[in-house]
Amino acid sequence: MSNTKLKTNAKSRIRANDWRLFLRLLPYARRSQRLLLFSMLLLVPVAVANALPPLLIGQAISLVRNEPGTYEFLRHLSLLQGLHLLEGLLLITVIIQLVVTGFQGFLVQKVGQHLTAAIRQDLFEHVTSLGVRFFDTTPVGRLITRLTSDVEGLGDVFSTGAIGIVADLFTLLVIAGFMFSIQWKLALLLLLMLFPVTALIIYFQQQYRKANYKSRDELSVLNSQLQENVTGINVVQLFRREKFNAELFRSSNNRYIQEVDNTIFFDSAVSATLEWISLIAIAGVLWVGGFLLLQKNLTFGILSAFVLYAQRLFDPLRQFAEKFTTIQAGFTAIERISEIFDEPIEIRDRSNPRFSMFDSRLGFIDDPAMNSESQTAKSAWGEIRFEHVWFAYKDDDYVIKDLNFTIHPGEKVALVGPTGAGKSTIIRLLCRLYEPSKGRILVDGIDIREVSQAELRRYMAVILQEGFLFAGDVKSNITLGDGYTFDKIQQAAERTNIAQFIEELPQGYDTQLRERGTNISSGQKQLLAFARAAIRDPQILVLDEATASLDVGTEALVQKALNELLVERTAIIIAHRLSTIRNVDRIFVLKRGELIEQGSHEELLSQGGLYATLHNLQMLGS
Repeated sequence: MSNTKLKTNAKSRIRANDWRLFLRLLPYARRSQRLLLFSMLLLVPVAVANALPPLLIGQAISLVRNEPGTYEFLRHLSLLQGLHLLEGLLLITVIIQLVVTGFQGFLVQKVGQHLTAAIRQDLFEHVTSLGVRFFDTTPVGRLITRLTSDVEGLGDVFSTGAIGIVADLFTLLVIAGFMFSIQWKLALLLLLMLFPVTALIIYFQQQYRKANYKSRDELSVLNSQLQENVTGINVVQLFRREKFNAELFRSSNNRYIQEVDNTIFFDSAVSATLEWISLIAIAGVLWVGGFLLLQKNLTFGILSAFVLYAQRLFDPLRQFAEKFTTIQAGFTAIERISEIFDEPIEIRDRSNPRFSMFDSRLGFIDDPAMNSESQTAKSAWGEIRFEHVWFAYKDDDYVIKDLNFTIHPGEKVALVGPTGAGKSTIIRLLCRLYEPSKGRILVDGIDIREVSQAELRRYMAVILQEGFLFAGDVKSNITLGDGYTFDKIQQAAERTNIAQFIEELPQGYDTQLRERGTNISSGQKQLLAFARAAIRDPQILVLDEATASLDVGTEALVQKALNELLVERTAIIIAHRLSTIRNVDRIFVLKRGELIEQGSHEELLSQGGLYATLHNLQMLGS
């Protein structure tokens, strides 16, 4: 295939892609369709008011010179009366143009802001619904750029861009109509000059689009580096990486500036081209008009009107070019945001979940595929069963291999093994942050895919090594938006031995915590995490190194709270310090995603396997 055909196909794909992107905005535009239609109707008086002044000025010159092109109703008036009438009409058109243009601009900006807010809301909800796998591979700075600067560019696509371009095209048509009604030869000359101008504008806009996409990519890199440095500021300062990171940031910043310079160049090229073409158009009108004037086929009034029309004709074209630049930037934003919207939601609830975790508590399940052991006793809740579970983060590189085990209701099980053995992955699969590649996971005899995610995660609570706190008061960090009463909050705090600490705070439960809880200690943050779990009264409790970052005194408080929390609950404990799990019912020993040993502490020591080796190494180290 020739290069010409390749370029033609590429351009057609870009146009098709642009239409596809634009159509994605239409459902949002329909939400404000009344405002949109009303603002479009206002284009008629705006376009007419914009096209009338050159005609009125031309008539004023014709009236003064008493030329044959003067309108009949003006000839019956005196010169002073005719000029006063034309001045009044000119003033009215200018007032109409200013008032209606301002009001119309307000309406389209309002539509743009509504559209932007709706897209931002939908994008946020979509991002927070995506699977953990997406966040494992996507820098936070890139998502922030999508949700902020990229979304901001979308409102302009409709308000300043699409509606503005329609307004400019309508104005061009009205001006062209007026010109052809006055003198078709000069009108045709001006219109013919639009074709090369349009071709140049389209070329520069395509180049602008490419440069703009690259500049936004570089902005995402800048935001990612900024977020990374702010989050890891302790490591940056402790290891004296300020200068090194500043050099990395400077390099990215320079690349960003270079790409922005390219967008400025192509944007400026459009304006410069239009300025030159408008001057050539005026010169052409004067040259051809002067020739017609000498032949007495044209009057001074009509020639003056066409000189003004030549200027006015390129004003909407200049505005059109500026708005086209805005639309190109908006298309870039839509394209980048569409990449996020097109990310599939990996973990979805069934449209009609078959079971409820609370049905299992009441013994309502009647399914032959379910094991009868889960239905024998109404109080026996919290059974966990992995049936031939395999899992790979990518392709066939399995990190969990054919896991088969059952954790009985109320049983306390510890997961141990070297780094990378799959302990945290098991927890992620159980909480359904990932789906198994093969096999299934059952809780109380129910496949967790048959239960809604919200209900499954109410049924269990996970306490991580480092408790994450949101900016807000202490109460909201315990309830996390659920409607618990203040009495319930206090009871949860007392059960987890954090009530005294909260009451000593300046405003008690209403004390404002900073982002990530930087105004309280790590131990206090962890105690709040235990309070979160306690208030939800989960049947299954998962502890992922939950006491590893605590001091001895705080750990004693937490351990006391744990002993109460674990009563009549199934528990899975991930621990690297083997001394903390001696009293569990069973210990699962994992290696490279496989369950290689299981038993009590004494049983595993007597076997002399991997657990015994790990235990002896820790004892030797201590």
